Amino acid sequence: MSYITFDSSKQTDFVAIGRLCIDLNANEINRPMEMTSTFTKYVGGSPANIAIGMARLGMKTGFVGKVANDQMGRFITDYLERNGISTSGVTTDRTGAVTGLAFTEIKSPSDCSILMYRDNVADLKLQPEEVPEELIAGAKMLLVSGTALAASPSREAVFLAIDYARKHGVAIAFDIDYRPYTWSSDAETAVYYNLVAEKCDIIVGTREEFDMMERFERNPERLDEITAAKWFNYAAKIVIIKHGKEGSIAYTKDGVSHRAVSYPAKVVKTFGAGDSYAAGFLYGLMQGWEIARCMSFGSAAACIVISSHSCSDAMPKAEQVHDYIARCERGEITAT
Repeated sequence: MSYITFDSSKQTDFVAIGRLCIDLNANEINRPMEMTSTFTKYVGGSPANIAIGMARLGMKTGFVGKVANDQMGRFITDYLERNGISTSGVTTDRTGAVTGLAFTEIKSPSDCSILMYRDNVADLKLQPEEVPEELIAGAKMLLVSGTALAASPSREAVFLAIDYARKHGVAIAFDIDYRPYTWSSDAETAVYYNLVAEKCDIIVGTREEFDMMERFERNPERLDEITAAKWFNYAAKIVIIKHGKEGSIAYTKDGVSHRAVSYPAKVVKTFGAGDSYAAGFLYGLMQGWEIARCMSFGSAAACIVISSHSCSDAMPKAEQVHDYIARCERGEITAT
């Protein structure tokens, strides 16, 4: 059953809007950041990773965002272009804003953390008038990242992008992507996340992220069914609630919940899993697959990325994901 309809006449498959930054991943793993001396530079930011993931899977992809007028900004734009992602919607800041940095700490495969520098970052300087209506109108799907709602003018730019998408029949996916250190208060976060979620066809987040959105509502037992049911009164057709190692549950508007098989992985680090899962799931959805198959494909893509040192560089091609699933089914890959 197809829950989302995509306009096959549109030339671009997927456009993302939001954070473009730099990941600096620790080279000396299994130790705290205080003892880490060297890092490897990658393009980062959840919407950027998801867009890269979609491009690697063969989708024609574009991005709407803003980069700093410095070497890091040029590195990001060049990387997107080398991965076949249109940067016609990426503008360069002229106010002296900087590129956001995310230093990663890999104490163990299960104990990882991120130290982010987000003061005066260029991605939050995106102006509404810099959002290209033509790029969004020509896409089948728009992905909105919650981090882009943390400050003006980026917040208004996202709302305008959503208006363009709804005007032109573009499916909208909302990756909650909650980063508390970019917001001034929990109340502000909940209000703006709810306002965006009301307009989206697909909502993806962790149980904890949905808890944050429900701070003014009654769901004391944190029941997924109650969470999902609320959004089906608005535009949502699919709500995915992630529970870490316990897997994820996809709820659909027809009242059905979907679970999928999970796969073993030789885990290096935990970050990147959500972005690769989202890319794999949305790719499957655009192929017209059943929900459970989309979830399984996303899970396998996530396993590939968490088995690697990088996030963006490790985003797999479709054949790699299919091969990974086949190898798991043959028992050739076991968890560590």
